[in-house]
Amino acid sequence: MKTTKIEWTDKTWNPITGCTKHSTGCQHCYAEIMSRRLKAMGLDKYTNGFHLTLHEDALDEPRSWRKPHNIFVCSMSDLFHQDVPEWFIDKVLKTISETPQHRYQILTKRAERMANYFTVHNVPTNVWLGVTVEAPELKYRIDLLRNLSATVKFLSCEPLVEDLGELNLDGINWVIVGGESGNQARPMSIEWVENIRIQVEKSGAAFFFKQWGTWGSDGIKRNKHANGKLLNGIVMQEMPQMHNIVQL
Repeated sequence: MKTTKIEWTDKTWNPITGCTKHSTGCQHCYAEIMSRRLKAMGLDKYTNGFHLTLHEDALDEPRSWRKPHNIFVCSMSDLFHQDVPEWFIDKVLKTISETPQHRYQILTKRAERMANYFTVHNVPTNVWLGVTVEAPELKYRIDLLRNLSATVKFLSCEPLVEDLGELNLDGINWVIVGGESGNQARPMSIEWVENIRIQVEKSGAAFFFKQWGTWGSDGIKRNKHANGKLLNGIVMQEMPQMHNIVQL
């Protein structure tokens, strides 16, 4: 059963909450806003707000989920944040290795630390590894990802805040693109999206267009739900090794 509004996954698992800003995509962080909201609601897990917090009591959560799921790891943090001790990352990966019925999607902006970690640790076969590439100066993260031995390697170009230009997608299986949400959201141009889509299709990878966000394809600011997720009148939400393009 899908228990998250994130379109490209089924469940989220947060053995870590809280983070710090690392690159331009963090400027209006959804997780920070959500953490503050959850703290105000009195949820024990968010007592510390958006300060990085380890939750050892959450490490075994996926063991109780018997039905296979796509699980986004640390949707409210970053597993490879510099303040997460390596022993805790080891524990997260132990749970992952011991629950092979699930597919775990690990997405980071700390591509250097992830690459270093998996230089001396094996990537479990049920792990998909991804990096966020929201602006052209961050394309080096793709190079750090490409040589890792993950079953699926993916890019999240969300929030896409600039044209990424030419991309080297060798070894990349999946690319997610989306615009920014919120009152302070930065607009995303359809030309930037199309540039990525064309290159992804040529590479043979799967292309997933998540949403326009607060700014529509027509450049008008409105509710993100009103702007929707159509790209040239089509829902393009492919998953790795799957094709799910729906003509509307």
